[in-house]
Amino acid sequence: MPELPEVETTRRGLAPAVVGRKIAAAVVRNRALRLPVPRHLPHTIAGETVSALGRRGKYLLFSCHAGTLIVHLGMSGRLWLVERGTPPEPHDHFDLVMESGATVRLRDPRRFGLVLWTRGDPLRHALLAAMGPEPFDQSFDAAWLYRMTRSRRAPIKQVLMDGHVVAGVGNIYANEALFRAGINPRQAANRISRARYQILVEQVRATLQHAIGAGGSSLRDYVGSDGMAGSFQNQFLVYDRGGIPCQRCSTPIAAIRQGQRSTFYCPRCQR
Repeated sequence: MPELPEVETTRRGLAPAVVGRKIAAAVVRNRALRLPVPRHLPHTIAGETVSALGRRGKYLLFSCHAGTLIVHLGMSGRLWLVERGTPPEPHDHFDLVMESGATVRLRDPRRFGLVLWTRGDPLRHALLAAMGPEPFDQSFDAAWLYRMTRSRRAPIKQVLMDGHVVAGVGNIYANEALFRAGINPRQAANRISRARYQILVEQVRATLQHAIGAGGSSLRDYVGSDGMAGSFQNQFLVYDRGGIPCQRCSTPIAAIRQGQRSTFYCPRCQR
């Protein structure tokens, strides 16, 4: 699933082509995504100008005068720029066609993505309202994590992936950040000290920043807005490295399952 670095990379790549530009048309080829694409969307959005392109967690927000287009990439989606008139392929379900000729295309083989429209404050939308702070916001700090986890006996990796605690940190980057912080992913969240949470906050931010700089991670379907794959997968320290010697201490990386997701960690470096 595309996580925060992939979505942020996509946002940065699309922004020059859409911000300040008028929308000529929206083309909906398949409404049957995770939630149906609104029937009124092509009529509503045609002629609108995109005033800003933001991100909340793993959601992209195309702000217009009349409302906001909310897009989520789901499990296997990609959002990238194609030339107007580029023939669609079978899983190309939605196009946002700009008057400039640039077309933002959504490809989503599993159809777990979303294309929605809201007239109100998008941050109060049911999908976004209960999200925790963004990892780069000042409100995401050691005091916040410590307070949010006092009654949480769940493993810290699962808590870190909870969007109510912090927005956008998915499986890949939770694995990587916990390794960088030296924290065992199986450790109960309420047994971790404030001092160790300070280290974790710093490493979450550092991991995400490095991933954004590398264009995200391309493991299966994800490509950036220019159609190019990200390269952060070449910098993984633990993720998908089960049985391979740790780059710090040479102990084989352990691989387990937590909450139906793969977890990778170093039994020696992460206590």
